[in-house]
Amino acid sequence: MTHDCRIDVRFFAPPPEFADCLTSVYRLELTVDDGGRAEDWLQPEWGNLRIFSGNLPSAQVAGGELVDDARFTVTGPSALATRFELGATRMWGIGLLPLGWARLVRRPASQYANLLADAERHPDFARFGGLTGVFSGAPDDEAEYARVVAVLRSLDAPVRDCERIRAVHAAMVELGLASVEEFAHRAGLSVRALERICRRHFGFPPKLLLRRQRFMRSLAAWMLGGMGRWSPAIDELYTDQAHFNRDFHAFMGMGPSDYAALPHPILSAFMAQRAKTWGSPAQTLDRPGSHPAAPSAGAAAPLT
Repeated sequence: MTHDCRIDVRFFAPPPEFADCLTSVYRLELTVDDGGRAEDWLQPEWGNLRIFSGNLPSAQVAGGELVDDARFTVTGPSALATRFELGATRMWGIGLLPLGWARLVRRPASQYANLLADAERHPDFARFGGLTGVFSGAPDDEAEYARVVAVLRSLDAPVRDCERIRAVHAAMVELGLASVEEFAHRAGLSVRALERICRRHFGFPPKLLLRRQRFMRSLAAWMLGGMGRWSPAIDELYTDQAHFNRDFHAFMGMGPSDYAALPHPILSAFMAQRAKTWGSPAQTLDRPGSHPAAPSAGAAAPLT
């Protein structure tokens, strides 16, 4: 299934009013040899909107329904892997941080946890339909980015929990955060208030969010470190290899050795380019508002 391919990706800094709302807005072009398709696995992430022009994806969250041939997909915050196949295409991706989900989607994130859907067929995302007009005429990064931003601005609305969402997010990405009680303390909330904010705006209870952070730090370190031995990449908060293996199965639906044996033609290069140009390999590791001041173009990355 997986053919040789390469990506060209360009990351755009969100407009100032969305600095704490979007992980990034990016344009990706995927070229696949011989008209084939590449296979890969998306890792747990925040919500995303993705619009395609060219080959359309086939994707499935573990245990979920297959979404095939959708030109506009939406994912909710996830704690499961998503297997996908994709051929040559041009794509715009919009990563929604928890505050961005609250301001733009305006629905409890927990209702859409681990969601993958055709956004044009899902009634709760019909209001984002204007994003399907991002491709108009010849490819033009700046013009397409401007269209994306215009649609997002038209959907923006204030959120009552804004400051609490920021505080929880800032606390969550700190290193060494080992317990829900400590999480609540750093966020300046009671444990009960933290539970409410996390479920409504982050999609999951705080204990699961901490586990996901620990796991994603480990997985990102492994992918950026050459994808060799696991032990140097495992986060210090894991008690031992068996502890890490259990989390790997829970989040990815397979063991570390099974995952390492699979090809990762898109994610490995994308994460490396993201870390180089954006300062963070994965959106779950982004700190709110910590974006470059200007758009940054990434060079094409060969994938085999």
